Amino acid sequence: MSVGKILAIFFILLFVGMQLIPVDRDNPKSDPSLEIQAPAEVKAIFVRSCYDCHSNQTRWPWYSAIAPAKWFIARDVHVGRQWLNFSEWGKYDAAKKEKLKAMIFKAVGLAMPLGTYVKLHPDAKLSKEDRETIRRWTGIDPEAIMNDPKKYLY
Repeated sequence: MSVGKILAIFFILLFVGMQLIPVDRDNPKSDPSLEIQAPAEVKAIFVRSCYDCHSNQTRWPWYSAIAPAKWFIARDVHVGRQWLNFSEWGKYDAAKKEKLKAMIFKAVGLAMPLGTYVKLHPDAKLSKEDRETIRRWTGIDPEAIMNDPKKYLY
């Protein structure tokens, strides 16, 4: 058998074997009364652009069941839920909510949603108006962040 055929068989077996490694792609049950309460326009933006990684209502696409993509997607969702989970907003105390609002204020201007996510979900892209709507909802004055960044960003 040629080296090419051996390598092809090896990579096919490797790919099939990767599919056997389990990944937790769950949507934990949560109390609907704990879900974030925000104005309809803000909540609609969150649902469209944030909920897949930051809630217990993740829509797992078909490719999230295929390795190696499933590993990266599951990791991103689990890390996203650890940082902020809109389905469990009611569990956070007032100080944590204020800190999260500051993180949201900053994230919508800099990093969220992730570029890789937006490439696969173009409807999740935040417009300038979406970003302003969310920032207004946080109740944070940009001037306050400039005057006391440690309070809001660290």
